[in-house]
Amino acid sequence: MTATTTDLRRTGPALPAARGPLSAGVVAALTAPHLPPPDPREAAAADPYGEDLQLALYVLYELHYRGFGSVADDREWDPALMPLRRAMEERFLAALRGDVRAGRSSDEAFGDLLVESTDHRSSVAYHLEHEGELWQLREYAALRSLYHLKEADPHAWVIPRLRGRAKAGMVAIEYDEFGGGRAENVHAQLFADLMTDLGLDTEYGHYLDQAPGSVLATVNVMTLFGLNRALRGALVGHFGCVEVTSSPGSRRLAEAMRRTGAGPAAERFYAEHVEADAVHEQVVRREVIGGLLADEPHLEADVAFGADATVFLDDRLAAELLGAWRSGRSALRDGRAPGGRDLHR
Repeated sequence: MTATTTDLRRTGPALPAARGPLSAGVVAALTAPHLPPPDPREAAAADPYGEDLQLALYVLYELHYRGFGSVADDREWDPALMPLRRAMEERFLAALRGDVRAGRSSDEAFGDLLVESTDHRSSVAYHLEHEGELWQLREYAALRSLYHLKEADPHAWVIPRLRGRAKAGMVAIEYDEFGGGRAENVHAQLFADLMTDLGLDTEYGHYLDQAPGSVLATVNVMTLFGLNRALRGALVGHFGCVEVTSSPGSRRLAEAMRRTGAGPAAERFYAEHVEADAVHEQVVRREVIGGLLADEPHLEADVAFGADATVFLDDRLAAELLGAWRSGRSALRDGRAPGGRDLHR
């Protein structure tokens, strides 16, 4: 290897604290390259949605994004790490396939999404709109930053795997997500501005240690679908689910930001998504999903699976957040408000 490939990065987030043997072994192997990662067979016994497996998978996936400050760039595709990553992916994917309804068409999956439920007891956005306190909004933003500070990046993996209408529609939506050519309008930057209004740290990955496994799973599933070409239909289904459900939820969250006086940038992020994603919904259904299934009709079950898996993981996260907040507890792993302040001060 050359000196260039073995030099360590001088910037980037720190590696997180381990949450079990899998994540401890991954962190150790990345910190000391002479140490082997855990035996892939250990993944078969791990909770597929648990803290340990989801953190270990998240850390390995982050090597494909911005990496970590203490890890050399050339560890991204280190063959010593691939068997473990594959075993964890298979464990996670098998659990999702077991927990999500099988045999659905894309029309069935998206038909459910297009009808907003009148039962709001399980809706985080509805809770924050009507009852949420500012500390809960801050927690929500801190946890969602693991996705929103790289918003649109995981879905970009699918672009070279599409063609024709599907590719054109996908690129059109992603162009908007990336600010239409203006850095200040990139959605990840808009979310960083939201975090500033809320008094949060905008450093990429800053809240990883405070995020429970249910949060990590919602981020990991995008990269799982994105890095595996065989799952391109599932990634399109995930993307479609995000776009179809974004506008109503964003409307509620924009109102929550107004009601609590969170600040203009905090309100702007969600207000932007109300209008933009209402347009994106039409493009993703007609062009991206419609174009993909016109080219590859055998992927219809995968598209439905991607959408349904997204809903399943989001529902698990919502139950955890609402369970904590309605009990007056923090949803963060350390039980403290972002920034280290007590929750109710």
